[in-house]
Formats: sequence, structure tokens, C-alpha cells
Amino acid sequence: MTEAPHAVRISSQAAKALDTLPEHVEDTVWDVLDAAAADPWGFHQWNEDDPEGADVRYASVGQMSLTYWINRPLRRLTVLNIVWLG
Repeated sequence: MTEAPHAVRISSQAAKALDTLPEHVEDTVWDVLDAAAADPWGFHQWNEDDPEGADVRYASVGQMSLTYWINRPLRRLTVLNIVWLG
């Protein structure tokens, strides 16, 4: 049996960035978050030199990148930052 995906929460800073994105980029953000919710550790660790930072991850597609934190006990992802270089 497959586990349910993690819930996704968006920080206020990330929400502000999301509001400014073109629709196609916003769609990409949600596609990436769907993948991250299904497999939170499937994306790279933000700082691989930090042994306690395994739960902070980043994902990038083209000119868009986002950083999220995995809250293991609550099975949640919190999006910390969204960047689009466009």
C-alpha cells in the first residue's frame, strides 16, 4: 500500500512570489510540488555539508527553483522560497 502524499504549505514569502509568476510557471511550481509531496526526499538536499539539514530540499526546473522543508512528524512540506529567473 502506498502512503498518502505529504500536505503542502506555502510560506508567506513564497506565496507572494507565487502570485507574481506567469501562469505557465505557476503550473510548473504545482507540478514540482506534486512530485515532492509524493517523494519528499526525491530532490536534492539544500546543503549537503549540513548533517542536520537533510529535511531542507530544493527543486529546479528550467529557470524556476523552490526550496522546501520536510516536517516529518506532521507529514508536511513547507515551501520556503520560490525563485523564477525570467
